[in-house]
Amino acid sequence: MPFVLRFVQRFRPADEKTFMALEKKFAALERRKKGLPRGQRRRPFAGREPSHTLIWESTFASLEEAQRGLERISADPDHERLLRKQIPYFLDAYTEIDEVLDL
Repeated sequence: MPFVLRFVQRFRPADEKTFMALEKKFAALERRKKGLPRGQRRRPFAGREPSHTLIWESTFASLEEAQRGLERISADPDHERLLRKQIPYFLDAYTEIDEVLDL
């Protein structure tokens, strides 16, 4: 059964350019480094989350694979270095793992 790993990051609107420039570096890192999960990035247009929110998500075949993906991200020193640069711009951030239902 598939699972979706999702990072939701609300950033300060005044820092949008800097935040998004760092996010481009995350995307490049995913493309460059084998073993890092590749994610889709979205920004809310209408809904509960404000538009100064970035959502990254990736789908995995199982819960175990989603957890391994999270572990690979957390253990990668290049990802950690970029994250330390981006954290000062966060207003809020959280991680979710959602089960994809086949009803």
